Amino acid sequence: MSSAPPPPPVPAPVAPPVSVVGLGADGWGGLTAPARAALAGAEVLIGGPRQLDLLPPEECGGLRVAWPSPLRPAVPKLMAEHAGRRIAVLASGDPMFYGIGRALSEELGADALHVLPHPSSMSYACARLGWPVEDTEVITAVGRPVARLAAALFEGRRVLVLSSGAVTPNEIAALLRERGFGPSRMRVLEQLGSEHEDAYEGIAQSWDHPPGDPLNLVAVECRRDPAAPAPRLGATPGLPDAAYEHDGQLTKRHVRAATLCALAPAPGELLWDIGGGSGSIAIEWMRTHPSCRAVTVERVAERAERITRNAAALGVPGLRVVTGAAPAALAQLPAPDAVFIGGGLTAPGLLDAAWEALAPGGRLVVNTVTLESEAVLTERYRRHGGELVKLSVAHAVPVGGFTGWRQAMPVTQWSVTKPHPSSGDSASTSDDGMDQTI
Repeated sequence: MSSAPPPPPVPAPVAPPVSVVGLGADGWGGLTAPARAALAGAEVLIGGPRQLDLLPPEECGGLRVAWPSPLRPAVPKLMAEHAGRRIAVLASGDPMFYGIGRALSEELGADALHVLPHPSSMSYACARLGWPVEDTEVITAVGRPVARLAAALFEGRRVLVLSSGAVTPNEIAALLRERGFGPSRMRVLEQLGSEHEDAYEGIAQSWDHPPGDPLNLVAVECRRDPAAPAPRLGATPGLPDAAYEHDGQLTKRHVRAATLCALAPAPGELLWDIGGGSGSIAIEWMRTHPSCRAVTVERVAERAERITRNAAALGVPGLRVVTGAAPAALAQLPAPDAVFIGGGLTAPGLLDAAWEALAPGGRLVVNTVTLESEAVLTERYRRHGGELVKLSVAHAVPVGGFTGWRQAMPVTQWSVTKPHPSSGDSASTSDDGMDQTI
């Protein structure tokens, strides 16, 4: 007699997706029917105290859990504690616009979320102002320095700043005055979308409003003071040398522009800037896109402090400055997408450490002005290929009653992309267009 076949395996229970519900300042009354249903059916409600207070107890009976501080490290712990239960997480406006939705997506995966957005504060603000959303830049000061606004200041530009509190508008006005944008018009929009919505405005140069509601954002119409002593800054690499505080250790403007071109920054990439000097290469790398990141390594503490000041003044306060000598200071840094060496090239092991840190496809750019370092670059060029160039710049200067050229010290630059293992490591292209093997 044959035995009965084994019963089919019981599938593991699938955890219900975490509902992420965007709230406006109007609270429960402004929610759609699906959003209300998600909150009403949740066994656990997680959010900030202000957000939780907007939910009526008679409609939302789930366990209420306030986010601890710091928030980001608490995400996996809270999700694990309430695994298998119906969870709803509260967010302000659109959860995927500078909201908790990003952290949840990165921790749990997008498939584990059911996002129910509310109009974002940006959408409300642009509707009130008549500004096209696609033409409006957004800077957040929530958990980040207001100094980030400096990188977005251009004549005629419209910028929205998401405030961290009631004093943010005053901090913005002070920054605009310091950066030569005192004539800019500022409008503070409070409690957008609620019955308590309000607004007030003024000119940054004469701003004297007392702090208002902590739930606000600031609209800035950038106007540069033509008489401002600060140099005019463009959106491309090669800022004026006068934009930097320095002690002479500065990659000069024209060489800097050529160096950034060789480094070829792309959104989200990380640069190591070794021998930071005044931080100009790392700063302009970060200014090319808000998601670009950089670490600058500088052995002289006074210069490292100066780099930090330059980064804040030029709108990239997120630049990480490491005080120490390379290559030892490189040991614990995250892997780079590109490396620039502007000083200390002859330090034992430095060039090898930088090359080893790069993944295939990573870029290395080295500048030098000494014959000893040039000899090192020539040897590496023969070994790895790439491009070896000499950059020479001359400036017109008075010569008695006439004008002549003053030659700056020429810079030798080696730039190379680390090859993938299958592509070899010794091919370069000669001037006649034929491949040659070194």
